[in-house]
Amino acid sequence: MQVKQFVKQHREEWKELEELGSRIHKRKQTNGSDIDQFHQLYQKAAQHLSYSQTYFPSDEVTIYLNGLVSKSHNILYKDQTSSGKQIRQFFTTTFVGLLLEQWKAVVVATFLFLLGALASFLAVADDPMHLYTILPADMVQGVEPEQLGEGSNSVDSSYMSATIMTNNIQVAILAFAGGVTFGLLTVYLLVYNGFIVGALAALFWHYGKSYEFWAFIVPHGIVELAAIFIAGGAGLLMGYKLFVPGNFSRGRQLKQQAKRSVMLMLGTIPLFVIAGIIEGFITPSALPLEIKYAVAGITIIGLAAYMIIGKLLMRRQPEATAILD
Repeated sequence: MQVKQFVKQHREEWKELEELGSRIHKRKQTNGSDIDQFHQLYQKAAQHLSYSQTYFPSDEVTIYLNGLVSKSHNILYKDQTSSGKQIRQFFTTTFVGLLLEQWKAVVVATFLFLLGALASFLAVADDPMHLYTILPADMVQGVEPEQLGEGSNSVDSSYMSATIMTNNIQVAILAFAGGVTFGLLTVYLLVYNGFIVGALAALFWHYGKSYEFWAFIVPHGIVELAAIFIAGGAGLLMGYKLFVPGNFSRGRQLKQQAKRSVMLMLGTIPLFVIAGIIEGFITPSALPLEIKYAVAGITIIGLAAYMIIGKLLMRRQPEATAILD
């Protein structure tokens, strides 16, 4: 494409971006749809700048686009002046917006986990001896269905909470980082963790201990698995962009998607903290099983409320969703 043709094809969009930017900067007659349009035009202009830097590095249009994108970026982020405000905005709106935008990847991660869980459950339900081919020997030796919940009073809850939280964050980081292996490591980790849960569920089912087993899993498991699925989804997104780079190089797609994936990963940290606290203090306690199921119900309601409130705040602050190039 010649530079004149390039300018002619896109100059109306650049002009509209300038006009919208000026109105937003002066806060004159702008609404949510204007912010959305500004964000879309800003993203296009950033892509045009990249193209222009590649094919017309010495032309005036590159200088113009560089200034336009920089100015638009400053307008987009001008309200984020303090780290406290940025953190608050991230967890109240930005993270929710990313989840809503990338929900398909999280669903795929959930499906892979459930697929592994179902496969191992059916295998162990058919023959409990299959447990030894699915789980590591040291894990199998430590499973005593008849002693479920015994010895809870001797547990160091603070130490257990910190240990479990650290381990789960490590699993999530691996699932996220597995995206650079074209998502193959991420798929393996999700399916394998499903294997573990499904196999154990089938074993306790054989002993008639399903009610007790799930009472020790779901209080922390709801939040914990949600965080792992989100981290896994972030890894799958990177892997997908490497598999299907589209019109751009794999390196550029990885860099662009990594920004969103990193933010998704960071958003799971509070979830792991909550899961670790529950798993360290509630799960091994002598509380009635019904109370533990109630805690699980509260976590589900809490997660749903968080998403609903975040979505409502996004409607009031549309600019909060404009976070990445």
